[in-house]
Amino acid sequence: MKIFRGLRHPGIAPGCALTIGNFDGVHRGHQAMLALLRSEAAHRGVPSCVMTFEPHPRDYFAAVLNKPDLAPARIVTLRDKLGELARCGVDQAVVLPFNAALASQPPQAFIDDVLVKGLGVRYVLVGDDFRFGAQRAGDYAMLDAAGVAQGFDVARMQSYEVHGLRVSSTAVRAALAEGRMRDAAALLGRPYSISGHVVHGRKLGRALAESTPGKADGFRTLNLRFSRRAHAWKPAASGIFVVEVHGLTNRPLPGVANLGVRPSLDPHDVNGGRVLLETHVLDWPAHLGAEGAYGKIIRVDLLHKLHDELRYHSLAALTEGIARDCADARAWLAARAQPAARI
Repeated sequence: MKIFRGLRHPGIAPGCALTIGNFDGVHRGHQAMLALLRSEAAHRGVPSCVMTFEPHPRDYFAAVLNKPDLAPARIVTLRDKLGELARCGVDQAVVLPFNAALASQPPQAFIDDVLVKGLGVRYVLVGDDFRFGAQRAGDYAMLDAAGVAQGFDVARMQSYEVHGLRVSSTAVRAALAEGRMRDAAALLGRPYSISGHVVHGRKLGRALAESTPGKADGFRTLNLRFSRRAHAWKPAASGIFVVEVHGLTNRPLPGVANLGVRPSLDPHDVNGGRVLLETHVLDWPAHLGAEGAYGKIIRVDLLHKLHDELRYHSLAALTEGIARDCADARAWLAARAQPAARI
């Protein structure tokens, strides 16, 4: 999949079948829409294209109004969103910066400048609640009328349901916030996951070795760190999870992970309140060595929530808490591996 930041790139196809949206999570409803988009693109002999925005429009308005609570919890990072779009077979993605100019652009100007001049759209597919332009004044009827006048097809896809439940980013966020990882996976069509480069942390896991009998390497962690920008990523999930790590060996590695701000640590440390995903692999492969993961891109599947983040008031208490989490993770993984009981 080709990825373009903005519209002024010579590599953007001169015509396309397009869908527009935030695509947070790229859930099963999004996947159904992308399958239809690819079919319509193939019939027209043009590439399929997704237009999305960064930051999320609600992030932008939260910053402008200085009301951070208006910013939505994010299901995926931009990296993971683009990765999922590629796995769905999309030919190109255009990431538009959501800024003051785009927020104030009248709907007809968006159609003329972005859709027609910028992308040369032949077909536009939108969701049933699609709105666009300044003050969200543009709607499906306006877009459809413009298509008739300006020579492109417009279609609208109704809501996608699983077991009677409308699949939406809102539903996924609710499942993640409540720790219902199985429900989130059902809505997403895959386990909830986060990917990124493994970076160096405080080496706290190694410092715990002295207080952890039988753990000569302490609780070594794989650290994924997220943005400090004004529209920094605010994850939809947080807490302690049973996980599987992909990307280090030819098989997934079981582990336990902390997603959040680590309340037990000094808030003035190098990570100071910044969201981290810290994963401890339960059985570290010896062939990777102590430094074998740094700089590599891994994917961490969050399978089951153990509990919310806890504040520990001593290194010894933290060590005991991590040990309990590891034991609970092993127990959950063992139970999952057992065949279902026959009735």
